[in-house]
Amino acid sequence: MRRTRILTAVLALAAGLLAGAPPALGADPAKDVSITADTYTWKNARVDGGGFVPGIVFNRKERNLAYARTDIGGAYRWQQSSKTWTPLLDSVGWDDWGHTGVVSLASDSVDPDRVYAAVGTYTNSWDPGNGAVLRSADRGASWQKADLPFKLGGNMPGRGMGERLAVDPNRNSVLYLGAPSGKGLWRSTDSGASWSQVANFPNVGNYVQDPSDTSGYASDNQGIVWVTFDESTGTAGTATRTIYVGVADKDNAVYRSTDAGATWSRVAGQPTGYLAHKGVLDAANGYLYLAYSDKGGPYDGGKGRLWRYATGTGTWTDISPVAEADTYYGFSGLTVDRQRPGTVMATAYSSWWPDTQLFRSTDSGGTWTKAWDYTSYPDRANRYTMDVSSSPWLTWGANPSPPEQTPKLGWMTEALEIDPFDSNRMMYGTGATIYGTEDLTKWDGGGRFTVRPMVQGLEETAVNDLASPPSGAPLLSALGDVGGFRHTDLATVPSMMFTQPNFTTTTNLDFAETSPNTFVRVGDLDSGPHIAFSTDNGANWFAGTDPSGVSGGGTVAAAADGSRFVWSPAGAGVQYTTGFGTSWQASSGIPAGAVVESDRVDPKVFYGFKSGQFYVSSDGGATFTASSASGLPSGDSVRFKALPGTKGEVWLAGGATDGAYGLWHSTDAGATFTKLSGVGQADTIGFGKAAPGASYQTLYTSAKIGGVRGIFRSTDKGATWTRINDDAHQWGWTGAAITGDPRVYGRVYVSTNGRGVVYGDTSDAGGGTDPTPAPTGACTVTYRITNQWSDGFQADVQLSNTGSSAWDGWSLGWSFADGQRITQLWNAEYTQSGSAVTARNVSWNGGVAAGSSVSFGFTGSWSGTNARPASFKLGEQSCTVV
Repeated sequence: MRRTRILTAVLALAAGLLAGAPPALGADPAKDVSITADTYTWKNARVDGGGFVPGIVFNRKERNLAYARTDIGGAYRWQQSSKTWTPLLDSVGWDDWGHTGVVSLASDSVDPDRVYAAVGTYTNSWDPGNGAVLRSADRGASWQKADLPFKLGGNMPGRGMGERLAVDPNRNSVLYLGAPSGKGLWRSTDSGASWSQVANFPNVGNYVQDPSDTSGYASDNQGIVWVTFDESTGTAGTATRTIYVGVADKDNAVYRSTDAGATWSRVAGQPTGYLAHKGVLDAANGYLYLAYSDKGGPYDGGKGRLWRYATGTGTWTDISPVAEADTYYGFSGLTVDRQRPGTVMATAYSSWWPDTQLFRSTDSGGTWTKAWDYTSYPDRANRYTMDVSSSPWLTWGANPSPPEQTPKLGWMTEALEIDPFDSNRMMYGTGATIYGTEDLTKWDGGGRFTVRPMVQGLEETAVNDLASPPSGAPLLSALGDVGGFRHTDLATVPSMMFTQPNFTTTTNLDFAETSPNTFVRVGDLDSGPHIAFSTDNGANWFAGTDPSGVSGGGTVAAAADGSRFVWSPAGAGVQYTTGFGTSWQASSGIPAGAVVESDRVDPKVFYGFKSGQFYVSSDGGATFTASSASGLPSGDSVRFKALPGTKGEVWLAGGATDGAYGLWHSTDAGATFTKLSGVGQADTIGFGKAAPGASYQTLYTSAKIGGVRGIFRSTDKGATWTRINDDAHQWGWTGAAITGDPRVYGRVYVSTNGRGVVYGDTSDAGGGTDPTPAPTGACTVTYRITNQWSDGFQADVQLSNTGSSAWDGWSLGWSFADGQRITQLWNAEYTQSGSAVTARNVSWNGGVAAGSSVSFGFTGSWSGTNARPASFKLGEQSCTVV
C-alpha cells in the first residue's frame, strides 16, 4: 500500500471509533426489542488484495500449507486446490476490533494442524485493548485466546520485521514472542495457553521511528522483532538449544541462547549501525542470514546491508549484493531455498522508485543477480514478465516514463518466501497484493519467470463509504489507499480503480437519487483536486476545482437531480455549487467540518450535522439553519441518510457510550427526531429494497440491539430487528458505512476496516431475486473483437431485443470453434464447459426493453485461429448475428 496507509483507516478510527469506543461497556437499555435471526450467505465484492501483506509463512512439514498476515485485515490460509486464500479471523468482534491486526504468525512444523497468531493493532491509545496470542488446533478454523498484559502493533511502524512469534521445531509446546514497547521477550511452555516474560533477556530494544511524536505511534520502542531457532541443535521432544533473537537496537541487534533460553548473550562481532529486520537460518549449511536497514519500515529506509553469520565458527561476512554507497533502500524480505541449500533471496523493501528489487544468490551470498538491471539508463532488462490480468487495476492506470514500469514489482516488499517443498514457487507481499511465481528457477538458467498476483480471497481494503444506486452498477465504494471501485459484477475484480483523478484515499461519495448516472466523490491527494464527478454512473470521471484552502476530501452530497452539490472538505468550510464544481461559494449557517447529505427527493434541500446539532438548507446549500431538534449525540461519530422516495425523512445513527447513542428518525426534514427505544447503540444506517409485501424500504444497521452486537435488518420501519450476521462473521469494526441494494431484497453491503466490502444475501423465503424467466421475441447479436495479441484477445458483445416485449432476465449461449477460453468477463456472469459458453445477466442489467440493447465484454485466450462464433441462442431461441 501507499505511504498514506497509516492515516486512512487508523486516524479515522482515532477520531471516530475511539471517540465512541466500540463498547463492551454498560447495559443495553432496550432488552425488550423483538430480535429474530436469519441465515445469510456472506461474500466479498472482489478487489483481490488492496492492502499491505507484511508476512507469509510456509509450514516446514506439510506441503502446500501456508499462511499470510495483514496489518489490519486478519490472517489467511492458502487453499492449494483453488489457489485462493481463506480468511481466518472473521470471528473477531466489535469489542476486540484491534485483534484484526496481526503482528506475527507461526505454523507448527511438528503438528501442522496447530497455528498461532499474535494480534493487536496499535500500541498507543488508538487501540484501547491489549494484545493476545490466538492458538488453533484446526488450522485457524477455530481459535482460543491467551490475553497479554501489553499491547501489540500489527499496524505500527516496524510491522514488516519478523517473525516475532516462533514455535520450537523440536519441542512444539515451547513458543517465543518478541514484544514491542519495552516489554521484552516472552515464552510459553504450554502451546500458547499461558505466557511469561523471559526475565533474564538482556535487551528490550531502543529504536523508535520519531521520538517527537506525541501520539505514541511513531515514538514507540519497536522492541523484539524476530525469533529464529537452529533446529540442528535439538532432537524431537527436547527443546532446541540454540535460539537467535533480533532486537530493534542498531548497536546490539542479535542475541543468542545456547542452552534453550536459560541464558542469553549478544552475538560477538556483529555489525552495528543498522536494524536487523529478518534472521533466517539455513541449518544445512550452518548460516544465519540477516537483512539490515537503517530504519524500521515499512515506508522508510535509506541504506541497508546483508550479512551472513557462520554458526559453527562465529564468522561474520558482508554478503551485500551492492556497495553501501549505492543503496538508497534497506533490505528486509529474506528467504532460503530448503530444497537447494545455498540459495538465498532478499528484497530492497524501501525502493519506491523506480521499483522494488529482488536479489538472488545460489552460492550462499557469494554472488548475486537482480530481478532487473539497467542496460543503458533509463532502459531496463527484466528477468521476469508480469501478468496482472487477474487484478488489472495493479497497473494503477499509470503510464510512467522509464525507468519506471507498470505494473511494478511492488513496494514495501518485506514478506518473501520460497516454498520449502518447491523451489519453483515463491511468494512475496507488497503494499497492495501478494505476488508470486511458479517457475522461479528459470531465473538461474537465464530464462524469464512469470510473476502473477497470488491473492484471490485475500481482501484487505479499508472501506470509508458505499453507494448502491437504483440503476447502473450495483456497487461503488470509497476506499483507503486504492481510492475505490465501480463493481458491475460483485464476483469479478474491476479492471481499474477510480482515476482522473486517482485519490490516494476516497473519503466519501454520493449520487443523484433521481439521476443516478451523476456521481461525485471526494478524497485525499498529495497534490491536485480533491473532488471528481461522473455523468455515466461512475464508469468515467473528471476532476472538479477546489475552493481555496482545501486539504482533504471530507464529505459531499449530490442534489436529488444532480443539478448542484454541497461539499464539506477538510481545510475549508462548507461550500456549494451549481453544475460540476467549477465555481464554489461558501455556505452560511453551518460550521466547518460538518457531515453533509442531500434530501433524496427535493434537489434544493440539504442536511448537515456537527457536534450534536442538525442543520437544514432549503436553498441548495447557500444557507443552513440549525434545527431545534435536541437529544442527538454530542460528538461527531454520527452517520445519517435521507430516505429515497420520501421528502424530508431522515435516519441518524451514532453516539458514544458516555452520552446519547442509538438510532433516530425524523419525518419533518430534521425539525424533530424520535429515538428508537429498541436500539441501544447504532453506528450506521442504510436502506434497501422493501421485503415482499412490505411498503417501506428495508433498514440496515451495524448496531447493538438487545445486548447483542451485529449487523441488523428491519422490514417494518425499526419496530423489530433481525440479526443477519453470526459470531463467525463479525469482521471487527463495521462502523463506517452500510447500504442495502435497492434492486435485490435482503442484499446488504457492509464496510469493514481491512476486510474489504462484505455483502450478504438472505436465505429468507421470498428473499433474493426471482428465477430468471426465459425471454421471448426476436434478438440480434453483434460480436466484435476489439483487440488481439499473440495469445489473447478482447471482445465486446451487444445483445439487442428486437421483439415487442421486454425481457426480465436473459441468458445467451454460444460455442467457440477454435478452443478459445474466456479468462475474464464483465457486465455479465458466465460459465464455460469445453467450447460452450453461457453468459447471463447480473442484478442490474436483466431488464431489457423492446428495442433496447445490453452489452458485455470479455478477454480470452486463443492459439492458431480466432474465428467468431457462428451462432448465438437466447435461451432456446436463435438470434440474428450481425
